[in-house]
This record gives sequence, C-alpha cells and structure tokens, in this order.
Amino acid sequence: MKTILHIILKEFWQIRRDKRMLGVTLLAPVFQLLLLGYAATTDVRSIPMAVCDEDRSATSRELLRQFTNSGYFVHAYDVMTPRDIDHYLDDGDAWVGLVIPPEFGTNVLARRPAPLQLISDGTNSSTAGISLGYAGQVVSTFSRSIALTQIERRPQLTAPPSVNTEVRVWYNPELKSRNYMVPGVVAMILLIITMTLTSIAIVREKESGTLEQLLVTPIKPFQLIIGKLMPFVLIGIADVTLVLTVARFWFDVPLRGSVILLYMMSGVFVLTTLGLGLFISTISKTQQQAMMTAQFFIFMPSIFLSGFTFPIQNMPQSIQYVTYVIPLRYFMEIIRGIFLKGDGIAELWPQGLALLTFGIIILTLSILRFHKRLA
Repeated sequence: MKTILHIILKEFWQIRRDKRMLGVTLLAPVFQLLLLGYAATTDVRSIPMAVCDEDRSATSRELLRQFTNSGYFVHAYDVMTPRDIDHYLDDGDAWVGLVIPPEFGTNVLARRPAPLQLISDGTNSSTAGISLGYAGQVVSTFSRSIALTQIERRPQLTAPPSVNTEVRVWYNPELKSRNYMVPGVVAMILLIITMTLTSIAIVREKESGTLEQLLVTPIKPFQLIIGKLMPFVLIGIADVTLVLTVARFWFDVPLRGSVILLYMMSGVFVLTTLGLGLFISTISKTQQQAMMTAQFFIFMPSIFLSGFTFPIQNMPQSIQYVTYVIPLRYFMEIIRGIFLKGDGIAELWPQGLALLTFGIIILTLSILRFHKRLA
C-alpha cells in the first residue's frame, strides 16, 4: 500500500506541475457545463414572423396580439402581399409567415369559416414543427375566446359541442429542455474528462520515457496500474461534485432523487471511463493518437447513440441494438432518472447492472492488455 500511495502522490505532483492539466481537470468541466448548458436547448422562443394582414380589422389585430402575447412569436415584419413573405423566408430573417385574408374579421363574427395561411421555413424540420405547433395553439385559443365572447353577447347562440383536454405534465411541468439537457451534459463531461485524462497521462509517460524507468523498479504491475488510476478516480469524484453543484444551483435543475445513489452510479460510470482510457493508452503511441482514437471511436458514437441528442426509440431497430454497447446510454438514463423523476435503485438497477458489467469487462481487458505490454 505504501508503494501505491507513493505512486498516487507522484501522479498528483505531476498534475500540479502541469498547469494545463490542472486547468483541464478543474476548470474545463465547469466551463463546458456553463457553455453547453445554455447552448444545448431545444426550446424555441422569439420566433420572427412576417405578417401580411389583408383584412386590417379589429379581429385581425386581436389575433396578432394573441401571437405576440404568447411569448413565442415576434411580429418582426409587415408586408403588403403574400408573395413578399418569400423574401424574408429565403433570407432567414423570418421563420414563419402569417397571411390573414380579406374579410377575415367579417367571417369570424358571422361564424363562417375563416381560413388563415401559415408558412414556415422547413430547413430546420424540428424548429418548423415546433413553430407550427405553437401557432396552432395560438389560433385555437383565439377561436375559443371569440366563440365565448359571441355567446356572452348573444345568449341565444349555442356553442357547438367540444371535447376539452386537461393536460398534466409530470417530472418537468414547465417543459424546459434545459432540465433534460443539463444532466446529459453532466454525463458527457464526466466521460470526456476522466477518459481523456487517463489515456493522455499514461501515453505521456511512454513519450517521456518515464514508464520504462518505472519498469526497472521493484514496483509490481498491479501496483502501478492502481497507482495510475486512483488519482483519476478522485479527480472524477471532484468533477462530479463541481458539475452537479453548477447544474443544481446555477441552472436550477431539480434534483429529486438520492444524491448518494447518484454518486454511487457515477462511481460505476467512472470505472467504465477509466477502463476505456486505459485501453486507449495501450493502443496509442502518442498523445495525439490517443485523442484522435477517443474522439472518433468513443466521443462521436456516444454523442449520437446514447440518447444525448436523439431519442433512441426513434432510431432504426438495427441501430438501437448498437446502442447497447455504448456505456453512456445507461448513465444517461440513470442521471436523468435521478434528477427529474427521483428514481431509486428499484427503477435503475437494470441500467446500473449493465453499466457495472460493461465497466468490469472493459477494465479487466484493459488491465490484462496493459499488464502484457509491461511484461
């Protein structure tokens, strides 16, 4: 144990002397979380809208007020003809165009069909779908308010039968995408930091020749491996604490589950990331090669196949099978479940078991390969 302790202290002294490594260890996770926490959002607000109001009645003006008061749309441009909307959509200045035809107000007050035209820029299909959904809600609310006003003024009118839906949203009542994305960013940062530090630190020993110097000492291979990995376990715990603190108190993401369970599951995940970092170090000869290997074979698949950006359920079935070998997939479900749903071990044990199994396998293979290289 004294030998392992000396190796751990040696690693910490080396990290302390390397100012860049110290910055990556402590400052980079917080900086990345602050940056990605604001950037990684699917909320659509302040949608610029070009309006062609050919009616110019009190009713059409009330409809436009409904759009602007919703908080989703900004009445950015007025045009004279519907064809003029094309210019703003082509240039990207407006995302949505609204055409109010002549006699719109007259038809509404006479309880006749009053069509509207909504034009959306479909370049970004996600934004277009959300924008049209918001517009549909505004028009629906406007229609109900007009009908109720007419009934109040003329009691002899009867409203057509309707079905009212009472919507209740669990776990994220305000539908803030930040509450969903920030825990995912925390998991992604933990993967990048711990795996990158582990792989680069060991490869740097190869480049500098100090690894060969360690081999001629009485240090046993398992002592060297434990001494090398333990500092990054402690760094991983420190990074978890930092990013969780920022997520909870800066971004105000609710943490409904157990903090202890979150740390336990994070420890299992760090076990996996350290194994991946150690494995990368065994197949890389330079730090640049280690970074390229991690980026193309670990980071990119994790971003796209873990559920961080795209729902796994929407992927083709064959691709869904591939996601089962992505460790980040399981930790994404764990951290989001603990943060938003307050899930406990009863709900998360399948993901935890899968993550633990994957971590043991990859760490064992990495240690065996590293031990063989040492031999």
